[in-house]
Amino acid sequence: MKKIISSVTLLIFVLLLTACGNTSGKNNDKKITIAASPAPHGEVLEHAKEEMKKKGYDLKIKTVNDYKVPNKLLDKGDVDANFFQHVPYLKAEKADHNYNIEEVGKVFTTPMGVYSKKYKDIKDIPNGSKIYVSNNPAEEGRFLSFFVNKGLIKIKKGVNIEDAKFEDIVENKKNLKFNNQQGAEFLPKTYNSKEGAAVIMNSNYAIDNGLTPHKDAIAVEGKSSPFANIVAVQKGHKDDKKYQTLIKVLQSKDMKSFIEQKYGQDVIPYQK
Repeated sequence: MKKIISSVTLLIFVLLLTACGNTSGKNNDKKITIAASPAPHGEVLEHAKEEMKKKGYDLKIKTVNDYKVPNKLLDKGDVDANFFQHVPYLKAEKADHNYNIEEVGKVFTTPMGVYSKKYKDIKDIPNGSKIYVSNNPAEEGRFLSFFVNKGLIKIKKGVNIEDAKFEDIVENKKNLKFNNQQGAEFLPKTYNSKEGAAVIMNSNYAIDNGLTPHKDAIAVEGKSSPFANIVAVQKGHKDDKKYQTLIKVLQSKDMKSFIEQKYGQDVIPYQK
C-alpha cells in the first residue's frame, strides 16, 4: 500500500513539474527580449511596446551601444532578437563568426552622413586629407559612395558600391586617406575633437550625440540607400508568430507616422 501511495505521489510530482514547465514555455512564448542600439532603434521599439502588449506580447528592450555585441547575444540565446544592423553587415558577421542568424524583416534606414567642422562641402576637402570611418568592413562601399557620387573616387568596373572595398579604388583624385581604426561608437568623439578633415557616421550615433544629420552633415545618403536596418533572430525562427507580429507592428502605418514625425528625413521608414 505504501509503495502504491509513493508511486502515486511521485507521479503527481512529475505531472506538476511538467505543468510548471509548460506554463513557463507559454510565458516565454509571449515575451520578446530584443537587443538594440539606443536611438533611433530603442526609441522605435519603445513606441512599439503598447501595440505589442495589445497583441499579447511583452517586449523587453536591452540597449547595446556596440555593434559587435548584439549578434553575440543573439547567437548564444541571451536575447530573442536584435535590431541594429543591415543585411550586408549581417552577411559579414555570419561569414566571420559562423552565426546562425537570419533576417525577419526591414524596418528603416538611418542615412549615413559625412560630418566636418572645417568644410561645408566634400569638394572643399583638401588633397591628402584624412577621413575617419568605422572599422566595419561591411560598410567600406558605403563610405566610398559619397566620394564616388562626387566624382572624386572611382572603383573597379563590375563592383557594386554596396560590396566595394578600399582595395577596389582605381582612382583617388584627392589622394584621400581613410582611417578605419576605431569602432563606430567612437566617431562622434573624433568629430567633436576636430580630428581629420571629416568623419563619416551612422545616423543613429549622430542622433544619439545631439546631431541632426540633414542639418549638420555636409553630405547625407538619399532614400534609395540599400542599407535598411533589420530585425534578426536565430536561424529557423523568422516565421515564429511572435516575430512576425513584431515586424508587422514595426512596419505599420502608425510606426511610419511616428518615425516621420520624430525624426523627419533623418530616419526613413522601409517601403515594401
